[in-house]
Amino acid sequence: MSENKFKFKIKFCKFNVMNKHKEPKSWIVKLFPSVNQFNSKIFSNNTKKIILNAVALFIVVTFTFYVESVGDEYKNREKYLNISKKILSELYLISDYTDLYISQTDNLLPMYEKQIDRWDNDNDSIFIDHFKNKNAPNGKYYYAPLGLFTNTKVYNPPRIEYKTFSKGTQDFFLINSEISNRIFELYEGSDIQYLSKETAKNEEKYINQFIDRVEKKWIEDLPSVDTESKEFWIKNRKYIQNDKFLKHLFKKRYDLWRFIVKDQLSYQNEIIKKEIKSLDSVVQLMNDESYFFYWKID
Repeated sequence: MSENKFKFKIKFCKFNVMNKHKEPKSWIVKLFPSVNQFNSKIFSNNTKKIILNAVALFIVVTFTFYVESVGDEYKNREKYLNISKKILSELYLISDYTDLYISQTDNLLPMYEKQIDRWDNDNDSIFIDHFKNKNAPNGKYYYAPLGLFTNTKVYNPPRIEYKTFSKGTQDFFLINSEISNRIFELYEGSDIQYLSKETAKNEEKYINQFIDRVEKKWIEDLPSVDTESKEFWIKNRKYIQNDKFLKHLFKKRYDLWRFIVKDQLSYQNEIIKKEIKSLDSVVQLMNDESYFFYWKID
């Protein structure tokens, strides 16, 4: 072999060896160098770097999830507070509604009482009454109280904001259990349920009994029946007077409004006004709580 060729082979081998040493090392190689190159200090430093990187990554990921969780809790709290404020505003509307309902009941009861007192009088106009109306002839508007028997107005205060509130989850209600309990009691408590359901049930029963009486008894006995006509009540006065079932039914409806609905309305209205003040103070306390970003400042 010529001298030049031999030198070429030596250079080529050196080149390959250098290239092999320049190949990038994996993290395992970096952490565990070859036996010939092993150095405890290098091994220790590399181990510390990997552990520190892993711990740093864990802390960043954990903190990110924590911030996200706290942020969701804060958003739910703000949503709860806003709805509670709307509920409070709606309760003022309910109080006004109840005041008006009581006023209407107070106007209705004297009409019922007057009709009961006049029932057995010997007068063709005992089933006709009137109220002042400047647009009516002689300033009086005449009507038949019994002709209004099928009219009813169930106690049904506003519940729009409560419908939104009641769709929340258990965790949502527990954001402030004191506020939630007060709201549920006002909207779903036994007192309001009695007014909204029980009285409506009795009203419906009495009205259906009246309609049934007219359709099954009066239509059979009288030549024509028109309860909306004042003349009908004048013309058939004696027949209606002798209908003891109708008198009994009318008195039962009067008793329902006089001794149950009226008293329950007054009691319910007192509770509403009292709870508005209490709820307002609790909501205000929650509203005054200070936060730094998502964290409450005690």
